[in-house]
Amino acid sequence: MKLIIFVLCLMMSCTSGHHEKRQIHWNGNWAHACDFSDNDLNNAQIRGEDCEPRCESTPGCTHFTWTTYLNGTCWMKQGSIIKDNAYPTNDQSMVCGVIRDSKPTPGVSGRTTRYWDCCKPSCSWAGKVRGRDTYVKSCRSNGYDVFDHPNAASGCNSDGEAFTCNNQQPWAVNDGLAYGFAAAHIPGLSEQDNCCTCYKLDFTSDPLRGKTMIVQITNSGSDVGAHQFDLQIPGGGVGIFNGCQLQWNAPDNGWGERYGGVRSRDECYALPEQIRNGCFFRFDWFRGADNPTMTYSQVDCPQELKSITDCHR
Repeated sequence: MKLIIFVLCLMMSCTSGHHEKRQIHWNGNWAHACDFSDNDLNNAQIRGEDCEPRCESTPGCTHFTWTTYLNGTCWMKQGSIIKDNAYPTNDQSMVCGVIRDSKPTPGVSGRTTRYWDCCKPSCSWAGKVRGRDTYVKSCRSNGYDVFDHPNAASGCNSDGEAFTCNNQQPWAVNDGLAYGFAAAHIPGLSEQDNCCTCYKLDFTSDPLRGKTMIVQITNSGSDVGAHQFDLQIPGGGVGIFNGCQLQWNAPDNGWGERYGGVRSRDECYALPEQIRNGCFFRFDWFRGADNPTMTYSQVDCPQELKSITDCHR
């Protein structure tokens, strides 16, 4: 259903009444006084009734919000979404909606690997987040000092000076939940679609079965396969590139094996103290799991992850 009813309702000053605890009342796939956070794709100054069809005709748009800003602005958004992700507002002129069939397929099967190559993440370059002037922060060789621009060359190049920041390593929120970062390949989505989105990984193989990890995508990885999330774990193996040799004077093949990394918690002590806790994570919360399987689904990024990368969709 298009939003003609919405315009008529505005003209008649419709209200949904006052409730101590407001709920969103859906008219099919759209509703008044609601909004979706983040995941902005594009915007256009158009009439309210044109917002839904504009989203439908815009590649990548899966949901939208219309407001009276600048005499009418359609805020088109991207990513898998369900109506339950909307939140109520106090502005009865606002409209939010989802495009049909944009509900994510729950439980898409995938697998995880691990790496830590110290290189500048691919999402740290300009233009990697569609429609937004934002990027993943990269750091100087100490892993702390953040570049204030996205143009620094990667430390995996001979003349590079930008590396993965030390704080982009995983940590346990509690025994069943952890946060972290990853490179990923999701079929049908480009790097511009993926950069800085977040996914919930529900592990399906022992010893992690029943645990959940929420990761923000900060990298693409040229050797990452379909439905694969390559988790950023210090000491997890450098893979193709070894920026850790320049940054931390790591061995030629990184710490441990080039693919797979260290094999015991004690071997984590070979890593610099600044990233050692991320290595411990693999043998503590992660229980030493070797490429566990999982199901994944897109979620809103926790503020804790966004504050580390400073990348917001």
